[in-house]
Amino acid sequence: MVSTRNVTPHTAQQGEATLDRISWLRLSSVTLPLATPVSDAKVLTGRQKAMTEVVFLFAEVGTEQGREGIGFSYSKRAGGPGQFAHAKEIAPALIGEDPSDIARIWTKLVWAGASVGRSGLSTQAIAAFDIALWDLKAKRAGLPLAKLLGAHRDSVRCYNTSGGFLHTPTEQLLENATASLAAGIGGIKIKVGRPDSKADLRRLTAVREHLGDDVPLMVDANQQWDRATAQRMGRALEEYGLTWIEEPLDAYDARGHAALAAALDTPVATGEMLASVAEHEELLRQDAVDIIQPDAPRIGGITQFLRLAALAEQRHLDLAPHFAMEIHLHLAAAYPHEPWVEHFDWLEPLFNERLHIADGRMHVSSRPGLGITLTEQARAWTTAVHEEGTRQGH
Repeated sequence: MVSTRNVTPHTAQQGEATLDRISWLRLSSVTLPLATPVSDAKVLTGRQKAMTEVVFLFAEVGTEQGREGIGFSYSKRAGGPGQFAHAKEIAPALIGEDPSDIARIWTKLVWAGASVGRSGLSTQAIAAFDIALWDLKAKRAGLPLAKLLGAHRDSVRCYNTSGGFLHTPTEQLLENATASLAAGIGGIKIKVGRPDSKADLRRLTAVREHLGDDVPLMVDANQQWDRATAQRMGRALEEYGLTWIEEPLDAYDARGHAALAAALDTPVATGEMLASVAEHEELLRQDAVDIIQPDAPRIGGITQFLRLAALAEQRHLDLAPHFAMEIHLHLAAAYPHEPWVEHFDWLEPLFNERLHIADGRMHVSSRPGLGITLTEQARAWTTAVHEEGTRQGH
């Protein structure tokens, strides 16, 4: 159901520096079906069902001057309707605001839903608005978002994950890895964490022998090891020359990750499941991670990602953002230390544009903002829409 009611909530005092105001927004819930049900270790250990779809929350924000930005958040397996519902409730708070005041607007949206806290579903709903405002700001400047933020590089190392899930037979896994490298992707990540650790090692051995020693290779246990298993597997994995071991322990076990990181030569990576900057700060305080893996839609958007990136850079940590390469390419390009970006082809049906990948790197395009527009297919997969205000020029 679409609502077009005009709302003029209380806004901060605005002076002559306010050159434009938000006059319209549209929320869309889009269900993206996956061609093949996806399984990682959480499925094989019985904690989750196979993933068959991803639900996206898109926010489109327009101003009195007719400028527009787009952002998105997402959920896997559960939470999509909740994100949409929360975003719908707090959406009126944006109308009348200066779209340039992104950090203040983020705080206003947090307070609009203060009783549900500053983490999890609530901040993931806010993220869609926040990302849309950054997209709008970069478009107004005529710059790719990476350049607006201040890029350290115009391309970022990238690795593929979508070809390495546990539901994929080993022979197909090897074919997928070959295809990824042929497409210009620089590294390969495969899933581990099976109840039978010997099966993980056999699979990993096949991949390493297939790729050779020079191709960057990562593994991801998706939080399915306890501390003792993680120590044993971490020692067994040293011989494979891995770029990192990802999520070996429960995402909130900072002390366990710290002990593991101190004991292993292989770098430890984690952070994707955390849903706020504050939760990541505990990892940093405990020296629990070598490579931090924040997800901008999960932690509240680009405003919060930049806060966390500054903290990580102070500690000289490496960065490898999780998922959503369409957003994270720009953020990784602006990180001082050489990062990685995760390549997933799942989202391609949603966007008219494609990211350029060559020589192991993902390249920032010349398109302003995030450089994405929604396809007609994305509109067709839309299950709910909500609008506020009046769209200019339409």
